[in-house]
Amino acid sequence: MVDLIMKDILGTPAILVGLFALIGLLLQKKDVANVISGTLKTIMGFVILGAGAGVLVASLDNFSSMFDHAFEIQGIIPNNEAIVALAQDAFGAETAMIMLFGMVANILLARITPFKYIFLTGHHTMFMACLIAVILSTGGFSGVTMIVTGSIILGSLMVLLPALLQPYTRKITGSDDFAIGHFGSFGYLIAAAVGKAVGKNSKSTEEIKVPKSFNFLRDTSVSVSLTMAILFFVVALFTGPSFIESELSGGTNFLVFSFMQALTFAAGVYIILAGVRMLLSEIVPAFKGIADKVVPNAIPALDAPSVFPFANNAVIIGFFFSFVAGLLSMFLLPILGLKVIVPGLVPHFFTGAAAGVFGNATGGRKGAVFGSMANGVIISFLPALLLPVLGSLGFQGTTFGDSDFGVVGLLLGGLIELLSSNVLFLIIVAALLIAVFVGAALIKRSLAKNNLEEKHDAI
Repeated sequence: MVDLIMKDILGTPAILVGLFALIGLLLQKKDVANVISGTLKTIMGFVILGAGAGVLVASLDNFSSMFDHAFEIQGIIPNNEAIVALAQDAFGAETAMIMLFGMVANILLARITPFKYIFLTGHHTMFMACLIAVILSTGGFSGVTMIVTGSIILGSLMVLLPALLQPYTRKITGSDDFAIGHFGSFGYLIAAAVGKAVGKNSKSTEEIKVPKSFNFLRDTSVSVSLTMAILFFVVALFTGPSFIESELSGGTNFLVFSFMQALTFAAGVYIILAGVRMLLSEIVPAFKGIADKVVPNAIPALDAPSVFPFANNAVIIGFFFSFVAGLLSMFLLPILGLKVIVPGLVPHFFTGAAAGVFGNATGGRKGAVFGSMANGVIISFLPALLLPVLGSLGFQGTTFGDSDFGVVGLLLGGLIELLSSNVLFLIIVAALLIAVFVGAALIKRSLAKNNLEEKHDAI
């Protein structure tokens, strides 16, 4: 029964989000038809998003195989799913309990603090719960102490990180209808900060002027297809036909295969955008019930692709330049005595694309380019720095990919190593969380006051 609830229900993002939509609609006392329709469409939106991600990842896996064979690079490819799977044998029960009570802590903190964010990205909740369990175990935590400590840390992250990002998310979307609940937040924050620093007077990526003869490039599907076709063709020429046709394409000509993989990638992006639109059209109105009854003014914190439809060009620019930064970092890491981190296309696409959108929001085209490159460097160096902590537990082969896992893992691991007492560790963590909550609340209040004064002056 525990496995059914924790892994099959709460661990399935589509069902988790569907449950929140169902609760929201029931609290609004909608009729049966609207409850069924809204719940199923919310789940379908997430299923469509997941299906698009699956199509896209399959194409990226082929690209990775071609790339690795062409350039014969030996290193570690960060993969959240892989390391969580490895850790489940030793920390499966702890991960499940931290995830469950972390979600409860999220709702309680959203209720009693000024940060009204409900984190709905279920798979990332599970990944972070696993990381926290692994790191706490190195400090000798176990049982109830580990679960309570881990749940409070997780629940705090689930409200604080969307809150930190929200000023930029609002700038992207033009509203507070939803927030970003994805543990790549530090990468997006830095992308937005870099964009603000370098992008003065830079025009938006969505204002790129295209000659009339190239108007077809304004179609996202077409521009993505052509961009990926160029990338696939270049790598295919370095890889050579023999490997592709014998190992990947099943005998299909290597250039034809590469072209079809580029179109498959574009189809995946198209499906993701369609799923996001359906999800948002259902979850935002349904969430009003939770906002009104359980957590007044609650804001759903959704997965990173939720911002993709707001800046289609920035998505592709962000992915490309994040990956370029990952390639450059790959050569810098061994010089600094760190393990080589081979850029994984999946984290660079999802977090790089989102970083491009955030960078564009604050710094236009320059912000999208340099902001996503900053993200690419971050998700290359943080996994390399985190490896020694995870390696001591026998997880040398892979590591977590997205930025927040590196930041949280290094911070918790550093405190555990620095402090010899678990009691002292708990006191320091509690003090840090209280300081962050109070500081963030004061900043939020100050910003709200400044906004009111600006409106008053305008009047």
